[in-house]
Amino acid sequence: MIPESIQHYLRRNRVRFERYWHPHAVSAQELAEALHVSGWRVAKSVIVMADRQPWIVVVPAAGTVDLHKVRDIIGARNVRLATESEFSSYFPDCEVGAEPPFGELYKLPVAVDESLSLTERLLFRAGSHEEALEMRFQDFATLEWPLVAAFIQAPQRQMVSTPQPQLESHAPA
Repeated sequence: MIPESIQHYLRRNRVRFERYWHPHAVSAQELAEALHVSGWRVAKSVIVMADRQPWIVVVPAAGTVDLHKVRDIIGARNVRLATESEFSSYFPDCEVGAEPPFGELYKLPVAVDESLSLTERLLFRAGSHEEALEMRFQDFATLEWPLVAAFIQAPQRQMVSTPQPQLESHAPA
C-alpha cells in the first residue's frame, strides 16, 4: 500500500496520480513485467552516495545507472551505490527497495535521466512492492525540480561477426 505521507504529499500539491495494484515485484523490471509495460516506461529510484550525501537518481527500469556520469554531472568526487543501512532511515514509511522519487518529501536531492523527461507519464514505485503510482512527467518535474541529464550507461553493442565463407567439399563421383 502506498504510504499516507506520499498520498498526502501529492494531494497537498494538487498532483493527479493513478494507483496500480500488482503481484509482489522486487525489482523495477519485475514491476514492468507485472504491469505488462516496457522497462523503459517504468522509472526506478536508485539511491547513491555522492561525497556522503544521498541522492535519488531516477532511471528507466531497463537502464543501468552510470556512476561516472552521476559523479561528473553533480560535481562529486566519489559516487557509489548506497547500502540499505545508509538510506533506509530516510524512507521510514516505505518498504526497503520501493523508494519513491520524491526528494522534496524525503529531504534528498533528485536527478532524473533525460530519457524519462521525454515520456508523457511516469510509472514508479511509491513505497510498496505491491502497488505502483503513475503521474505526468511534467507534474513530477514541477513538484520536484530534479536535475535532468543523461545518467544511464550506453547500451552495449553486440559484437557482429563477419560471416565466414562456407567451404564446399565435393567428393569425386
